[in-house]
Amino acid sequence: MNAITSVPSIIPETAPFSTEQRAWLNGFFAAYLGVTAEAMGQSDAAAAEADEDFPWHDAALAMPERLELAKERKPERQLMAAMAQLDCGQCGYLCQTYAEAVWSGAEADMGRCVPGGKETQRKLKELLAALEPQRTGAATAPVAKTAAPVGSRDRPALATLVDAHPLNRPGSGKDVRHVVFDLSTTDLTYEAGDSLGVFARKNPQLVQAVLDRVGATGEEMVAFDGDALPLRQVLLSKVDIARPSDECMEFLATRAFDGEEALKLQALARGEGPPELAEADLLDLLMAFPSVTPSLPGLLKSLDRLQPRLYSIASSSKAHPREVHLTVSAVRWDSDGRTRTGIGSCYLADFAKPGDVIPIFVQKSHGFSPPADDSAAAIMVGPGTGIAPFRAFLEEREARGAKGRNWLFFGDQKRTNDFLYEDQIMDWQRRGVLHRLDLAFSRDQADKIYVQHRMQEAAAELWQWLEEGAHFYVCGDAKRMAKDVEDTLLKIAVEQGGKSDVEAKAWLDGLGKAGRYQRDVY
Repeated sequence: MNAITSVPSIIPETAPFSTEQRAWLNGFFAAYLGVTAEAMGQSDAAAAEADEDFPWHDAALAMPERLELAKERKPERQLMAAMAQLDCGQCGYLCQTYAEAVWSGAEADMGRCVPGGKETQRKLKELLAALEPQRTGAATAPVAKTAAPVGSRDRPALATLVDAHPLNRPGSGKDVRHVVFDLSTTDLTYEAGDSLGVFARKNPQLVQAVLDRVGATGEEMVAFDGDALPLRQVLLSKVDIARPSDECMEFLATRAFDGEEALKLQALARGEGPPELAEADLLDLLMAFPSVTPSLPGLLKSLDRLQPRLYSIASSSKAHPREVHLTVSAVRWDSDGRTRTGIGSCYLADFAKPGDVIPIFVQKSHGFSPPADDSAAAIMVGPGTGIAPFRAFLEEREARGAKGRNWLFFGDQKRTNDFLYEDQIMDWQRRGVLHRLDLAFSRDQADKIYVQHRMQEAAAELWQWLEEGAHFYVCGDAKRMAKDVEDTLLKIAVEQGGKSDVEAKAWLDGLGKAGRYQRDVY
């Protein structure tokens, strides 16, 4: 077995490169200059950590699979395996840095992983309890944080909502909105590939129903984060009542005058209890257990903080100076006689109105951006709202006068109703900005056709583009669409490139490390 040589860090962390690009450049310049990690003053341990792989860092893997892959690793990595593996930034960290902050004690809140939900929160607590004997020397209290700049997650900027008009035509089974914010009163800037964090407010009808159940008007002043705020405001925008924490259930159990109800709430806090309440919101719990009479201070203290929602930016600042655009699918569903609403999506679609001032921040991308080389080709796969960053990419490349070819795979349910940004996309194709467009509308024929099927049909040309140096991008659902796209890409490498399965996987890994295979998945 060949010895692994440590690669020193020559390219600064602040340089405008992705992690994969920075690693490749470090290796290139180290070899070119004959520099070793020791010559740069790095310890062997630090160099080894820089080269560390994270095989569990795959959103398509189930939690048990991820934990199995990390079980022999140090505690921070085991905690990382419990995260959702999306590096979405909604928690204010990446999966790796959030895990490290939780382990060190710098971050006490284990409910920040929105996509991981209760599964992640419960597993973090379980792992911390099991790993506690190894925590010698780790901090046991949160570390004080320095003041964040305005426009960051901890101090969001205030932007005006301009519009949130429907992109689907009448008759569609979906409600996708084109959302526009005016940034002219802020100092926010963004690049194609970045995301926008939105601090949403809860459904006011849900908040009113909770207030009615606890016998409050909403005007009561309550202490929250050192301020005195109206209870309604806290329930609307500060705490998460859609996904009550386990601590909330335990607290409600202490306020139940019926012993059987208290036992059921305690079971729910352990991930057990009545299955019909497994996904209950706060109102569901309060209605299901009528003997519960919570005190307001205790209730608010037991609830998790409401986390911001992140959306892929769907515009280029070069095409839309002082504006930022989003592509947001409003999530609504009926359950137990009530219409439920997605927190961020329905806030933007239903509750916020043009002219409202909304707290937002820009989440910089982590290795997801159009090719820096304007002559390089780009292959983009983005069905449904996954089109968002690729609208930004195409606007950006057109504004820059990039000569590299662009190929877009887009799909949805029906072409007549669900072809998002159809006029703009078809105009790009007519004018040659889009060199190739492949469409997959799943319900326009008896057999459902998806973007991966269009990839397979164009396998020979797709492989040729990749062999000529094209960058490949995918945006959308991590567990299904993105996994199907990756499986198809591997199949094309085998069939068109003559590779074995192992060689195809190594080829795709190499593409990722070179920054030519990038994913924005959720």
